[in-house]
Amino acid sequence: MKNRFDLMKNRFTAVIKQDEGWWIGWIEEIAGVNSQGKTRAELLRNLRSALKEALEFNKNEALEAADKNYEEELILV
Repeated sequence: MKNRFDLMKNRFTAVIKQDEGWWIGWIEEIAGVNSQGKTRAELLRNLRSALKEALEFNKNEALEAADKNYEEELILV
């Protein structure tokens, strides 16, 4: 069963630029999520993939650290 977080569309900001023939970018809200691509479209696909991987990793790490008897609470900022 999906929780409330899974049902929401999450919004993130990509900071992108072209540099020496490559497109490079970073996800503003998540440290360490960055990528590059030969085209703008490729960069955005790569950023989306890197972001999904980072979010899944962070989720698994948090659940593993919490171990048992935890609650999930949606936090809006």
